[in-house]
Amino acid sequence: MQADLHITSLANARVKDAIRLRQRSHRDELGLMLAESYRDILRAVENGWRPRAVFYSEPLFLKNENEGALLAKCRDAGAELLSCAPNVFEKMAYRERPDGLLAVGPQIRHELAGLKLSPNALVVVAEAVEKPGNLGTLLRSADGAGAEAVIVCDRCTDICNPNVVRASTGMVFAIPVVEAGRDEVLAFLRARSFKMLAATPHAEVNHWDADMRGATAILVGAEQYGLTDFWMDAATQRVKIPMLGRADSLNVATAATILLFEAVRQRRMT
Repeated sequence: MQADLHITSLANARVKDAIRLRQRSHRDELGLMLAESYRDILRAVENGWRPRAVFYSEPLFLKNENEGALLAKCRDAGAELLSCAPNVFEKMAYRERPDGLLAVGPQIRHELAGLKLSPNALVVVAEAVEKPGNLGTLLRSADGAGAEAVIVCDRCTDICNPNVVRASTGMVFAIPVVEAGRDEVLAFLRARSFKMLAATPHAEVNHWDADMRGATAILVGAEQYGLTDFWMDAATQRVKIPMLGRADSLNVATAATILLFEAVRQRRMT
């Protein structure tokens, strides 16, 4: 694949601009985000994301012979291809073991009103999840369970954070992720007759005893404090995941995963 530009200097302006995109303020100012690695970029492009530029370094490729085809897909989508010396690429990379591919493209944005959900949709409402890795893992699980959307309320983490992209294994591009205020989200769910299951260790009902068939929203909260009273009061049912050891709660992404796949189990039995 013929590059549009070959970069050998760490002082190159394009390199510096890409590094700045690790900062949320710079991402938001330019409306851009990063995706790194063959897998994440491929999933992004396959789901309609159109990168503006792809930095690559052939000596760092994993040698699966598919990188050239991916670069061709990116060029067909309108991306500029920028070949880099390995030390230049490693300066830009945010992964510990880069595979020589880093894309820059528009931030992903979905509106609540634009969600097209089936009558029996399964969705996740995540309130104030602080850690990018947890949000990314939650997105990966939501996609795996066939959830139709993840709705983020009172965000603490930018969904376009590179670590969200990485932890989601690119699924942030595949499943609609919406950011909206809690009042708007609650009205949206009630208007569509969603059951709302609030995850809390203080509930009396085990999660497998709750009916997760039909339109269902799984509500999960911040790692440290859980769901706020707003969502606890709004929930149609509170459920707990039994804890048999010394820990009194689970990581938010782990809890969401358990609830999502219980919903899968119930739906497959009907």
